Amino acid sequence: MRKNRLKQYSLLGIITLLFVSMIAACSSTPKNETTEKKAQRPIIVQGPMPIEAENFAKKLKNVKEEKSGDFVFYIGTLNNYPVIVAKTGKGMENTAAATAVAIERYNPIAIINQGTSGGHDPSLNVFDIVLGKRTVNLGSLKTADKAKNQGIDPTVWKPMDLMASAGSAGEDPNAEKPRFYEGDKDLLAAAHAVKDTYTKGKVVDGTIGSADVWNNEVDRIKWFHTKYGTSVEEMEGASAAQIAKAYDVPFLGIRVLSNNKVNGGKYNPNTAASNQEYVYKVVKQYISTMPSK
Repeated sequence: MRKNRLKQYSLLGIITLLFVSMIAACSSTPKNETTEKKAQRPIIVQGPMPIEAENFAKKLKNVKEEKSGDFVFYIGTLNNYPVIVAKTGKGMENTAAATAVAIERYNPIAIINQGTSGGHDPSLNVFDIVLGKRTVNLGSLKTADKAKNQGIDPTVWKPMDLMASAGSAGEDPNAEKPRFYEGDKDLLAAAHAVKDTYTKGKVVDGTIGSADVWNNEVDRIKWFHTKYGTSVEEMEGASAAQIAKAYDVPFLGIRVLSNNKVNGGKYNPNTAASNQEYVYKVVKQYISTMPSK
């Protein structure tokens, strides 16, 4: 009789243990799912140089700093939403690498590349802001076929689409055209929604040109403005747009004119801070339109 009771108690203990384990397993699954559901993909705001990144970073809360190579990421929150300011360094290669690192490491929901720029459009003045409805690489060019002593003529150089004709050496005529990266419509909508709050200049849609070249020749600047329809030039945006496109991450360039050689606009470093103030409002607006924060 006693042996039977012991067997019953032992069996009851096993059943109870299994029951508790099942409850624990069931309760842990929804908890993990809830945690994953609440995980928010950050917005990344890029700035090449300290003057173009650190003012925005100071506006974030709960900031921690991470580094990868030469790139610095200021990770914080804005209106309780995760925002990362990436100090990419100057130039196309730096920005492309920083963008790829940021996408792989942080899985952003959107990228805004912002900073200063030089004007190409004579109707734009220092402190005006250009929203990159399109962004294009101005440094991807194919020269004319000239023999020795036939000289150099940059005005007949052709644009070259780096993303076309992957199997060719650039002889495909379909590759001899500029590739424009379109600004994300939702990011543009957020930028338009707050543009009237910017009082230091105009905010306009336009084409942002990028290259590892600092153009000071006014005729050369006019040539780009005519051939590509560029509003401004800088040295980063198109490379960030190219990488963002490769990963299917929404992208927008926002650039303030710090000078404009075609109409005599003198360089003003204070434009960098003004642009970050405006981009700060754009990011807040974008966050407010998300379905769930």
